[in-house]
Amino acid sequence: MRYLISGTVAAAVVATLVAGGLAGADECPIAKQQRLAREAAAGHVQTVAYRAAEADIVDTAVAAGDFTTLVAAVKAAGLVETLKGEGPFTVFAPTDAAFGKLPAGTVETLLKPENKEKLVGILTYHVVPGKVMAADVVKLSEAKTVQGKAATIKVEDGTVMVDNAKVIKADIPCSNGVIHVIDAVILPE
Repeated sequence: MRYLISGTVAAAVVATLVAGGLAGADECPIAKQQRLAREAAAGHVQTVAYRAAEADIVDTAVAAGDFTTLVAAVKAAGLVETLKGEGPFTVFAPTDAAFGKLPAGTVETLLKPENKEKLVGILTYHVVPGKVMAADVVKLSEAKTVQGKAATIKVEDGTVMVDNAKVIKADIPCSNGVIHVIDAVILPE
């Protein structure tokens, strides 16, 4: 005598067997393939998150791919080793689009060797000593930067502002601090 089992019932039986720990050598090949795929995907997500937290600020910015202008400026200013250092640092990182909002020719001019001091001043104005997470940033009215001057911090309509820039992504973990992405380049007065 043969029994016909609906696909739903069969899936429930397989799921029960797998969940109950009875999967193994006798596991259905399809259920095994699905289980292995889920386990691999979960492991990959954990690995990616772990590696992001292992990378320093510079390597995290490079890997993100949206900070090529910032990374070029950090290199031109000779700040790579500093931002790869122990820290901790909080970096308000302007995206490539943020640099694109500057007047034409500004970035090219700043990257010239004769403007290194000015470039260092601008870049260090984007860096705050210590690891300041978003939950702490919103409690501040200003943050003293590595450059020496304080950047104004405020919350407008639920959006954190650093001077004239909006924080568009917060709390990107790095091995030596944290990155908060901003939509404009902030300039010391």
